Amino acid sequence: MAETEQQSGSAPEDEAAEVKADDTFMVPKKEINMVPDMGKWKRSQAYADYMGFILTLNEGVKGKKLTCEYKVSETVEKLIDLLATLDRWINETPPVDQPSRFGNKAYRTWYAKLDQEAEALVSAVLPADKKAAAPEIAVYLKESVGNSTRIDYGTGHEAAFAAFLCCLCKVGALRVDDQLAIVFKVFNRYLSVMRKLQRTYRMEPAGSQGVWGLDDFQFLPFIWGSSQFLDHPTLEPRHFIDERVVNEHHLDYMFLDCIKLINETKTGPFAEHSNQLWNISAVPSWSKVNQGLIRMYKAECLEKFPVIQHFKFGSLLSIQPVKP
Repeated sequence: MAETEQQSGSAPEDEAAEVKADDTFMVPKKEINMVPDMGKWKRSQAYADYMGFILTLNEGVKGKKLTCEYKVSETVEKLIDLLATLDRWINETPPVDQPSRFGNKAYRTWYAKLDQEAEALVSAVLPADKKAAAPEIAVYLKESVGNSTRIDYGTGHEAAFAAFLCCLCKVGALRVDDQLAIVFKVFNRYLSVMRKLQRTYRMEPAGSQGVWGLDDFQFLPFIWGSSQFLDHPTLEPRHFIDERVVNEHHLDYMFLDCIKLINETKTGPFAEHSNQLWNISAVPSWSKVNQGLIRMYKAECLEKFPVIQHFKFGSLLSIQPVKP
């Protein structure tokens, strides 16, 4: 379980205390320019805080269904409004006719609008005394929707959205009792907007490992989704390759919702198009699946230079080494 993966990072409950009113925010920038810089990242406060955040949420959703009761704060409502705005802009920016099938250039028009409006969107979510953090936090929002040059999307973009949420916790906009809403409401809504972006503009998977990767676009919903299944009385890992089980339970479980999407978009035997997931279905327990996915996430996403070279560091997610 997640508690075996202790980090020196900060969980939502102790983050509000870290950021004082007089803190100076800064626009995040690239710090990982060469492979040897990866050591800086792994020793950084940002890495500890990011992993601490992921694992805190992993613990928070343990054994809970998407449809369970949870508190929805004003900040969460504002984040849902923000994501609804991004969704509406997709409707207002239809794909253009072009010779190449993938990477529709209308995405760049959509992205340009976000680029222009991101700071205002983030400012609307922040408490009055933390508006100064908007330029810093907005960078993570812009990084979380894909790359406008390559018109692609991958786990690095997903990580930027988790970093965006982590920053909102650090400034106290999101609190410890928002944990379930962060994953089940905000992150889930983010997923649906990203899926719409990927479909509408035929976005390429960024750095995809094809059949050897876990999924073309996402990773975190598999981690948190496997935690939802911990101690489930009947559903075991072997059940997620059964389409009937997936169709029956996907509204309750993030993991199954991801599998449903794979079933709808890929053709041929599951073992061939999603080999990693097929292998995972043979793992005996959800706690082993969850631990394995956390290790795999670190190895395949957070410790890969092609992913982390794009990550940006500011005052909230700092490149400075963890204080001993």
